[in-house]
Amino acid sequence: MHDLRHLAGDAPRVMVVDGSKLVRRLIGDVLRQSLAGVEVIECTGLADAVAALDAAPVDLVSTALSLPDGDGLQLARRVREAAGQRYVPVIVVSGDAQSHLEARRFTEDVTDHFDKALGHRALAEFIRGYVRPEPIPDAHVLYVEDSRTVALATRRMLEAQQMRVTHVLSAEDALAYLDAYRDGPAAPGADLVLTDVYLKGELSGHDLLRAVRRDFGYGKRRLPVLVMTGDGNLENQVGLLRAGANDLVVKPAEERVLATKTLFQLRLAAMR
Repeated sequence: MHDLRHLAGDAPRVMVVDGSKLVRRLIGDVLRQSLAGVEVIECTGLADAVAALDAAPVDLVSTALSLPDGDGLQLARRVREAAGQRYVPVIVVSGDAQSHLEARRFTEDVTDHFDKALGHRALAEFIRGYVRPEPIPDAHVLYVEDSRTVALATRRMLEAQQMRVTHVLSAEDALAYLDAYRDGPAAPGADLVLTDVYLKGELSGHDLLRAVRRDFGYGKRRLPVLVMTGDGNLENQVGLLRAGANDLVVKPAEERVLATKTLFQLRLAAMR
C-alpha cells in the first residue's frame, strides 16, 4: 500500500512539473478545487523539481514527459531516490502516452501514465484517485476470472470501494451476460469489465475484449475494460492495448493500484 501522509490526516502535497506556466496553473487550480486542503508545488523543470524534493517530501508527482531541462522519466528516478522507503506515486502526463505505453518505454519508476488529451479535469480526478480515493457506491463491475481463489481476493478489493461485482468464470459467460442486456435500456449491463487474459474455455480475455469493442460496438467510455495480466511479454501487452483495453493491471494486483485504475475509468466514463 502507498504510504501517503493524508491517510494520517495531513493535507496532501502534490508536485506539478511542466515547462508551461499556463499548464501548471490550470492543473493546480483544478486540483485545489478537487482536493480540499491540497498544497500544490509548481515546478518548471527537472532542476526545479529536484530542489523542491530536497526541501520537503511530497505525496505525489505529476510531470510532463518532456521537460525544458530533462524528462519525466529522469524525474521519476530522482523521486524514488529522494523518497527512500516511502512510496510516492509518479504520474507521467503526455500527449503521446499511449504510444509510450504500447512500446513499454515507461520505466518501473513511473507509477502510471495519463493522456493529456483527456483534459485537466480528468487529470485531477486521476490524481485524486491516488491521493484521496473516493468510492463510487454501487458501480457495477463485470469480473471475469477462472480462479475462485484469485477472484475472492480481487472481489474483496473492489467491494471495499463499495462496488457491486458480478463474477463469471469464463469469457463465454461474460459475453452471454452482456448479450442479455444488449438491446435493452440497461445496456451494456455493467459499468466496467475487469478480465483476466488466460481463461478456461475456448475464448480468452483478449477474445472477450475484441468482442466488446467490435461485435458489441462499445467504445472505451461506453464500457471500460481493464485487463489483468501476469504476462510480461511486450507484444502481448501491446496487443491488448491496441485491441481496445483501457488499461492493464499487473498481477498479482496491488490493491491501491487496482482501486485507483478502476475508479478512474468509472469516473472518466461518467464524464462522457
